[in-house]
Amino acid sequence: MARAMLEYTKTVLQKVSFDAKLFCKELKKAVTRLLPCEIEELKLWLQRYIFDKPELSQSLIYLKS
Repeated sequence: MARAMLEYTKTVLQKVSFDAKLFCKELKKAVTRLLPCEIEELKLWLQRYIFDKPELSQSLIYLKS
């Protein structure tokens, strides 16, 4: 079940990536709902995903904690 939440989060983030503000909002929500190990996996995925999307790089601040 926990794995499903991580996959769902990735799907949502991909769908809202057209809007940086909405992307950040969804990422903040995801960080409150995921387990610590899932957050680490999400962080790695996010770094790869936003590599060619500089407008989304501000979202990394929500994973710095």
